[in-house]
Formats: sequence, structure tokens, C-alpha cells
Amino acid sequence: MDFFEAVILAIIEGLTEYLPISSTGHMIFASSYFGIQNDDFVKLFQVSIQFGAILAVVALYWRKFFDFSKFNFYIKLACAVIPALVLGKLFDDKIEAILGDPIPIAIVLILGGVVLLFIDSRFQNPTVTVEEDITLKKAIAIGFWQCLAMMPGTSRSAASIIGGMQQGLTRQAAAEFSFFLAVPTMLAVTMYSVFLKTYETSQLKGYELLLQSNDNIKMFLLGNVIAFIVAVIAIKFFIGIIKQYGFRPWGWYRIVVGIFLVIYFTYLK
Repeated sequence: MDFFEAVILAIIEGLTEYLPISSTGHMIFASSYFGIQNDDFVKLFQVSIQFGAILAVVALYWRKFFDFSKFNFYIKLACAVIPALVLGKLFDDKIEAILGDPIPIAIVLILGGVVLLFIDSRFQNPTVTVEEDITLKKAIAIGFWQCLAMMPGTSRSAASIIGGMQQGLTRQAAAEFSFFLAVPTMLAVTMYSVFLKTYETSQLKGYELLLQSNDNIKMFLLGNVIAFIVAVIAIKFFIGIIKQYGFRPWGWYRIVVGIFLVIYFTYLK
């Protein structure tokens, strides 16, 4: 992977991580299209640049994250993230195996799009408008919904937003809580990938892969900076879209992209 390819992947990560359209599906297509070799460093890079996307949420909602007088906020996030951490660790190898086959991911992308077409009409009477009204029970339930995103192509954002709306949250409240929940979830995944995980081909830890060359370090830093900037823009854009149009545009987008990916990986690649 060269610097141009690293920039492309970072832009995709920043654009898609918080939108309900599956960052995984988009990265797989981009990697295939640009001929990016799926080696251990690329796998690490795709996960580690989530750190930049994490910082985008913290920067935009810094008052929420640094208001230490509201301890319940941290408790809810901590409890909500536990299901994903436990199940993610248990199924890590199986998830990585699925990443090698893009067709199931494209199909899940389509199915998720169909769900988004109807989610607005399915949950029409929300009762929770702000994070402070989300109970611990509701937060944990949303955390279990987030686990659906372990199937690549689902979208962590889509799963947790749908879970939030099922728990009575408004579209905006569900989207914002999904952003909040992303911070501990993605931070844990990034830390595991960088410091604890041993990569199969090289038998190296993530930080050892980073330290193999100056270019690896530079790409890691550049990728996180770009993912941060693009994610800030994407989050603001997404909130505006769902306020005005709901989730139907994202549903149609997923369906079109999913069909295209099925055709591409079946007949064109």
C-alpha cells in the first residue's frame, strides 16, 4: 500500500464509519479496485485509522464527553459496549474469515438497505429525545443491537441506530447515541488491534507492524488525521440529512451499492 492508497482508505473510513452504509463494504471495494494487497499492515491500517474517527466525535461533542458531573453517561456507555467486546473477541477469527468473501457482505449491504427503507415508518412514536432520558436498560439493549454489526456489511452505525429507535429514541437521539457508543467500542477494537492482536501471516503485533518502517508510521499518522477531518464533516452532514429526510436515502444508497458490488465481484473483477 502506498500513500495515495492510504489517503483513499482514510477518506472512506471518515466518510462511512458514522453513516449507516458499512465502512467495511466500501473499503473492500476500494481495496479491490485499486489493487491494494490485503496484507497484515493493511488490515491493521483499516482498523487503526478508526482512532481518528473516534476523535471526531469527541471533538464535536466535547462538552458531553468532558462533563464529569454526569457520571451516568459514562456508566451507560461502559455497560452498552460490553456485549460487543465479549462477542467480538469470541468471533474475531470467524469475522476475519468472512472478510475474504465480498459477496455475503454485499448481500448484507442490500438487506440492511431494505430495512432502512421502512425504519422511519416502523418507529413513529419515539419517547426519548435526549441522551439523559436513555435508561441503563435501554443503553444495554442498544449495545446488543450493535453486535449485529459483527457481520461485515451490516454497519455498526445502522445496527445501533435501529436499536436506538426500537428502544423509543428519536432519529437524532438514536444517531447521536450511536456516535457516543462508537467511541468506547472503536477505541477498544483499535487498542486490541494495535497492542494485543497477533497477525496471522507475519506473527507480529500491530505496533510491531507499525514500527517496521518510517513509511508505516507516516501512513498511520496521515490516515488518522484524514479520517478525523472527513468524519467531522460526515457527522454534521448525516445529522442534517436524517432530520430532513430520515433513513430512506441511505437505504436506497445501500441497495444500489450492494447490487453493484454483487455484479462487480461476480462478473467484472
